[in-house]
Amino acid sequence: MTQSPEPLEGAPLIAPSSTDHPLYSQVVEACRSVYDPEIPVNIYELGLVYTIDINAGNEVRVVMTLTAPGCPVAGEMPGWLANAIEPIPGVKQVDVELTWEPPWGVGMMSDEARLELGFM
Repeated sequence: MTQSPEPLEGAPLIAPSSTDHPLYSQVVEACRSVYDPEIPVNIYELGLVYTIDINAGNEVRVVMTLTAPGCPVAGEMPGWLANAIEPIPGVKQVDVELTWEPPWGVGMMSDEARLELGFM
């Protein structure tokens, strides 16, 4: 029986996205259409979307977080995101996974989001 290896020291906590996949930019735009109802900035610019992984079969896996574990829409927002991505032509399946590692922080927001919310 083999044990799974420990994560490498210095390995990123957030897996890289499939930025070279032809559907990537459309998936990002779909992510930008979803807003946290309490914050007037989309979830992509807020830095809540950690990873967009699209495989060769056009199955999309998104790893996202929320601003806080007690977020009132915690149970709904992954579904909102899946519903925004599913209509994209060519997408075969969407799986949205919620994670709390690493915890979200203000530094994960885009410059535009920080400016809009008065953090700059």
